[in-house]
Amino acid sequence: MRHLIFLIADHFEPSGPEEARVWGERYPAISGGFADADGRPPQHTWFYDRDDPEVLAILSELCRRNLGEIEVHLHHAYDTADGLREKLERRKRVYADYGALVTAGDKPRRAFGFIHGKWSLDNSRGDAFCGVNNELRVLKEAGCYADFTFPAWGRMQPSKVNSIYYATDDPSVPKSYDTGADVSVGVPATGDLMIFMGPGRRSGVPAALARVPGLVRVADWLFGTCAVEAHLPPWPERVERWIRASIHVRGRPDWVFVKVHMHGAVPANFMAYFDSGAAMLHGHLARMTGPGAEWRLHYVTAREAYNIVKAAEAGMKGDPDDFRDWEIPPYQNRG
Repeated sequence: MRHLIFLIADHFEPSGPEEARVWGERYPAISGGFADADGRPPQHTWFYDRDDPEVLAILSELCRRNLGEIEVHLHHAYDTADGLREKLERRKRVYADYGALVTAGDKPRRAFGFIHGKWSLDNSRGDAFCGVNNELRVLKEAGCYADFTFPAWGRMQPSKVNSIYYATDDPSVPKSYDTGADVSVGVPATGDLMIFMGPGRRSGVPAALARVPGLVRVADWLFGTCAVEAHLPPWPERVERWIRASIHVRGRPDWVFVKVHMHGAVPANFMAYFDSGAAMLHGHLARMTGPGAEWRLHYVTAREAYNIVKAAEAGMKGDPDDFRDWEIPPYQNRG
């Protein structure tokens, strides 16, 4: 039996509470029509890029209904390490008021997953989109457990593809995540930050080409992308290609991770997802993982995916469902 561990990482960038209200109203019904092998509905991770109280309240209610979790998405420019630390500390304080980024239990801890705005992690796209060459270390010191930014396109894309690996920061240069050590069974963690990639090819689909009518399928096939957008629906052949990328912890090839991303606060994207995209995606996953199939499906949040990776690294075997909370407990707003 092989296990398919499926994660949706949403670069959630609403212009205001209106887009979040649509999620609060429509997402429970959409997700309620599907379940994985563990009886759980699809899990959504909102990497939210602001701290609007109304948006946080709406997303936290979805978390309490066991439909997902909130993490950190950050756009910043011409920044410094101290400026970044201040921004992250504010996020942690504000989000904690809604039960996000702080774990439940007797010994709560602050933790978060991260997606960088404009894919410019570690100043890879230049100061106008970041400015912090030691960003990996700053993130780790602030409590970040892993980065979920990639794959990307252009100069931001790492040399590594289809990998889960540890990157070591070199504060003297940008893009220290370009290479790293693959997470492996029985090998201690190294470096500064785990880079958790989704399926893709070397350069990803050029954004402009991917939107040209009639060329979308060709561009996706040639360059590869794991985006779920209005112009890039989750066609069955794309879903199967994501799985064939076989992203896994070295030494545990029977646990395959698929991370896809979307910009779910964009009205065209969430309407396409709610109207047909979710049924297309989750319906095909259900057909691929039903009784007697090769695969057993597990819907996870970013935190749960990280925990399962760490359990594999520690040599755990069997059902990944047993390790969703292996290292980082659920957040306080989790139902």
